[in-house]
Amino acid sequence: MNKTVSDQIAKNPTQFNIAAIAKLEEEALDRRTATERDSDTIVKFIGSVKFLVLHVILVLTWITLNLNLIPNLKSFDPFPFGILALFVASESVFLTICVLISQNRMARQAERRSHLDLQVGMLAEQELTMMLQMLQKLCQHSGVDVKSANQQVQGFSETTDVHKLATELEEKLPER
Repeated sequence: MNKTVSDQIAKNPTQFNIAAIAKLEEEALDRRTATERDSDTIVKFIGSVKFLVLHVILVLTWITLNLNLIPNLKSFDPFPFGILALFVASESVFLTICVLISQNRMARQAERRSHLDLQVGMLAEQELTMMLQMLQKLCQHSGVDVKSANQQVQGFSETTDVHKLATELEEKLPER
């Protein structure tokens, strides 16, 4: 880590972290393909009240026009509205694909975040282990008696075996 970054963290760690997270999010958005960007735009629109209102108006207008409720207007899709059903079914397939594209992208992004979180957690654990080991050596060198906490500290000062932890966790978690 260079001096400038260390200075920024020291001055305001919260703001530094917010800026770092915002940068990661921007980079993730920039990595999207054209299809993913288009899909996200469509999903954002179809998840809005505007889209709901537009659909209600279109369906009610379609039904009104085709139930002969307006005099001198010939229906083009009489009840049971086969053409409307075809449009709605086609639209639902299209919109489902767009939602799935967006969800797949978000799942990949969540997986990357999870890997990053795991990496940061493992680094923090390694740093804490090293600090405990150094502290133990300092206490021994200074003649400070830490025998009462020695057993507990000893367990924490050993390097954590991630594979062993994952296996133990898997064995103890209930099956779904």
